Amino acid sequence: MKKLLILGAFIFGAASSTVSVQAADILKGDPAAGEQKAVACGACHGADGNSMVPMFPKLAGLGEKYLLQQTQYIRDGLRPVAQMAGQVDNMSDQDLADIAAYFSSKPRSVEKADPALIALGEKVYRAGVADRNVAACIACHGARGAGNAPAGFPALGGQHADYVATQLKAYRKGYEDPTGRVTDGDIKIMRSNAFGLSDMEIQAVSAYVSGLQ
Repeated sequence: MKKLLILGAFIFGAASSTVSVQAADILKGDPAAGEQKAVACGACHGADGNSMVPMFPKLAGLGEKYLLQQTQYIRDGLRPVAQMAGQVDNMSDQDLADIAAYFSSKPRSVEKADPALIALGEKVYRAGVADRNVAACIACHGARGAGNAPAGFPALGGQHADYVATQLKAYRKGYEDPTGRVTDGDIKIMRSNAFGLSDMEIQAVSAYVSGLQ
């Protein structure tokens, strides 16, 4: 039970920037304004945030606070994403808040999970891996992968398995190498959990969450 309560955001991570956390807590996005500002985003992420390409994450239903934090990290250079180079550089916090509100208001489509990986993926998601101190994802991301929007924990259900796996491996790398993903706070919640997962476990839990709804 203690391990369940300790787990942070399993795939994208909690905030590590004080400025971003404050902005995310204070700013209120306008979905109508965000729809206009998000037109260019649709080329990769889909007009309604449901990307059709596995390497591009689905933004629909992701969680307003989380999406605002991540786009701030990308804009401010705290989370380098090559595909996002220059996309949000000139956007204000309010612009990003509006976009986050728009995409987060949209329902997310669901993928078809690989049946060969479901059993292991469900085990990791619901119980973690005790002997390697990997906490269960369900504690923060919920039984159906809906996340916890007020806390800034993203929705995982229906996300592309390939994207989820890529992010977990980036967090695993970030545990020891700062060129990996490190936007999960000073206590390294995501990095610590990802570090304890094997490639097979990452593949399995990524497949499992892709089919949650």
